[in-house]
Amino acid sequence: MSNIEDFLTEQEEEEIIDAIRVAELKTSGEIRVHIEKKCDMDVYEHALEIFHFLKMDNTKEQNGVLIYVAVDNKEFVIYGDKGINEVVAPDFWDSTRDKIQFQFKKGHFKQGLIDGIGEAGRVLSAHFPWIHGDSDELDNTISKG
Repeated sequence: MSNIEDFLTEQEEEEIIDAIRVAELKTSGEIRVHIEKKCDMDVYEHALEIFHFLKMDNTKEQNGVLIYVAVDNKEFVIYGDKGINEVVAPDFWDSTRDKIQFQFKKGHFKQGLIDGIGEAGRVLSAHFPWIHGDSDELDNTISKG
């Protein structure tokens, strides 16, 4: 698989976007997914660049989460903003990574992303619950590079 258009079908992308919407119903946190064909540098460093490019570091409570996937590299990164890292348990990112990785290893990319989004949303809702007047600060669509 070497084409990001082949990574997910249009229907699968819609299901992932729906999962983001559902996860964000109970939290002021923001979740984004970004998919690229390949990454020619350290994937963590590049995910951080994408996080800033998507303006995910501009959320009011610094509670954005990016799930970055480099398809050809067969690597992904979950990056959370400062506000999240100050309140979540140290193993939070490990448990979220494991949920995604479990499905990715079976070739179930859509389900891996949905499981990771669900886990991130669950933990975000505990620390950053949705309150009346909260608005969706970031686009929920899947970005591609």
